[in-house]
Amino acid sequence: MRAAPAAALLAARARGTHRKAWSAVVVALALVSLLLGAFALTIGATALGHARVERYAAADAVVAADQATRYRAKLWGGGSETAEVALTERIGVPWHTVGLLRKVDGVRAAVPDSTFPVTVESTGGLVLQGGAWEAALLAPYALRTGRAPGAAGEVVVSAGHGASPGDRVRLRTGGAARTFTVVGVADGRDAVHFTAGEARRLAGHPGTVDAIGLLAEPGVETAELRARVRTALDRAGVQDARAEARAADDVTAPQVYTGDDRGVAEQLAAAPARSALLAMGGAVAGTVLLIAVLVIASLVAQALRQRAGELALLRAVGAAPRQLRAAVGREVLRVSVGPALLGAVASVPACFGLLGLLRSGGALPSGFEPATPAWLFAGLLVTAGLTVCIARLTAFLGCEPIARARPAAALGATAAEPVKERPARRITGLVLLALGISAAGTATLQSGAVAAASASAAALTMVVGCAVLGPWIARGASRVAAGPLRRFGGPAGRLAAAESATGARRLGAAITPVVLVTAFVLVQLAAGATLSRAGDEQAAAAMRADLSVTATGDGLPPGALDGLRDAPGVAAVNDVLRGTVVLAGREAGSPVLERLPVLGVTPDDLPRTLDPELVEGSFADLGPGTVSVGRDRARSMDLRPGDRVRLRFDDGAERSLRVAAVHERSLALGEFLLSRAELAAHLTVPRSTEVLIAATAGTDPAALRARLGERLATALAGPGAQATGSSAGVTLRRNPAPVRLVAEEQRAGEILAGVAVVSIGAFTVVAVLSTLTLIGVGRRPALRLLRLVGAGRSQLRGMLYAEAALVAVSGLVVGAGVAAIPLAAFSFATARTTPYLPPLQGLLIVAVVAVTAAAGTLLPARKALR
Repeated sequence: MRAAPAAALLAARARGTHRKAWSAVVVALALVSLLLGAFALTIGATALGHARVERYAAADAVVAADQATRYRAKLWGGGSETAEVALTERIGVPWHTVGLLRKVDGVRAAVPDSTFPVTVESTGGLVLQGGAWEAALLAPYALRTGRAPGAAGEVVVSAGHGASPGDRVRLRTGGAARTFTVVGVADGRDAVHFTAGEARRLAGHPGTVDAIGLLAEPGVETAELRARVRTALDRAGVQDARAEARAADDVTAPQVYTGDDRGVAEQLAAAPARSALLAMGGAVAGTVLLIAVLVIASLVAQALRQRAGELALLRAVGAAPRQLRAAVGREVLRVSVGPALLGAVASVPACFGLLGLLRSGGALPSGFEPATPAWLFAGLLVTAGLTVCIARLTAFLGCEPIARARPAAALGATAAEPVKERPARRITGLVLLALGISAAGTATLQSGAVAAASASAAALTMVVGCAVLGPWIARGASRVAAGPLRRFGGPAGRLAAAESATGARRLGAAITPVVLVTAFVLVQLAAGATLSRAGDEQAAAAMRADLSVTATGDGLPPGALDGLRDAPGVAAVNDVLRGTVVLAGREAGSPVLERLPVLGVTPDDLPRTLDPELVEGSFADLGPGTVSVGRDRARSMDLRPGDRVRLRFDDGAERSLRVAAVHERSLALGEFLLSRAELAAHLTVPRSTEVLIAATAGTDPAALRARLGERLATALAGPGAQATGSSAGVTLRRNPAPVRLVAEEQRAGEILAGVAVVSIGAFTVVAVLSTLTLIGVGRRPALRLLRLVGAGRSQLRGMLYAEAALVAVSGLVVGAGVAAIPLAAFSFATARTTPYLPPLQGLLIVAVVAVTAAAGTLLPARKALR
């Protein structure tokens, strides 16, 4: 018989005969396809997404500064590579560029646009976006009622806020409150429009403009307009407002944006969120793929192991190796195609659900639009095909030992489990464990994202090593448990000990997915919980202030701070700023740019309001041109007081700063601590939104709070105005909340980690059930034989309970051990503490594993116990 017809016949007969055995694999294949498809679609939609175009929807082109910084470095093997990250602090374009662009042939209008926050005190502190009415032409926002503003005290507001022409509204801009007259209501949302001159003054940077919207003459194509504007800018040598201070690899010439790229000039938060989500989504997808390979390989191998005798018989009666391989391959193909396609279809709503979760959790800013073109969904065929390929490759490898055996020896090779495994397998497993421990050791020498990546790699490598060493782990567990089972378990215990000793491969196949789910979930949950707990403890220990003032929108006027400092009973006032810096470095020879949150503080009042815990140097030396560095970062960069470190600020400026001090509480206060004056120089408009106040000894806190409240109300009311006693959007409170910095990508990381834990945890639980079900189905004849020779139902039930307990305990212990090594390294490197897991989460892991092991062991054996 030829190979192809014979293989087709064997595959068809086997599929019908072993439908129940394959059903356990079908569920796992569908889940693998769903997870891979959902993450692939999410990554694709994010990669193809763009910043939403709203304010510039009617503009044919937008001229704005290049909001990215770049670092180019030579690679170890030759050549060079450039790293790039987005900047979220607005870099201005010189005002004279507006006049230059108005003279370009084909430009009908060049409209300058600058925005700033406006707090509406009459609506409880609602924050709107302020700008010039002339820039509304770029949206376009048309008037619904009323007219355009013609004087400094007149405004046009967006519809939906209940205002109408003639109303008087009290707005706080530039820190001070003023009353304006509403003269019109326009399209748009959450915006307030001033006259051009008033908007330019309130923006706080009259010499620059945020962006310039261009409207083309009739008949001028967008591409032609872009080329003409680019030529005009290059001929004039126009540079952005930070050109002299920017890094050497940065683009300092203003950019001309058209089409969807116009949103880049409008939504500055979209680009860094997109980059962070792509990086973390790719890491999670890679983990999902690796775990899918492990689980599917274990399931398919176990399904084939149940049929080893049948395959050996076919080989013994003359089936050629290629016929066996082809038959098994076709059988797996027929079994896996349907579930893979079903999972791919289900991944579409899963993708949109994941994007919605990221949006609601703040990981995706409102200004970012994921793109899902129709052709993107064709990629689901790739993920489904990948799932099928994983199953088929595993089947090929699983039947290879029988296919290679000589016909006369095939039946003997499957009569019992081999007592000795191949030395190559043991060596491979030990090497993987060693590599994992080495990666964990590397994590202790790093900090931040590098330490996290090393710890994650260590955990995955050790999990794979444990999967390879499954039979040895099972033999070790059975030997440890054999004594107690024989001594205290009675007949059921002795049966369980004997079955475990003779079924090491079977037991190892059952333990492996338990180890996988335990290790993965522990690493994901405990790493985040450890950092969060350590950061909260540092933030609480750092707080020294007695009162705090927080303001929304444009913050407090400068005079308010002077009034607070002069109040009786006030010992120190720390005006805290939050910002971001970019640190250039290398990882494995490649250039990287790391965005880090930082604080700007008032150095003279720092120890009495916020204590970073000095390690070296002096906070008294902290000022313009200096920086305090966190101890872990200083160690990794070999920095000490007096050394210099180069930082790039979020406006693109690069500075070489002298290290004035080294501090301890970097998890809460950031790895770089700057003076407020240094950080404020690199913010578009620095605003006082967070102020910490320390009281002198013996001061009555209630009386001091009352005095400070009166001074704040007077300062916010403005010169000559009557204080109202309260101000919307400004809060004065006792016992301030701890100050803690959170990295921009942390929200996305927490959401993706939660999704990964739930999805992969559920997937591996299904894998445990499927593996134990396959094992149970294959053991039914042996259980019936035990019944025939006199074993009672209670004895067999006790044996199965003992085996389930052995699987659960061994998997939990080994999984916890695998997770403990990288977690300990990560915790020591980042927080110098022991790993922490909330007790409730730990109990939930144990309960899920125990219930799963018991259900997977007992349910398939019900028929055999009747």
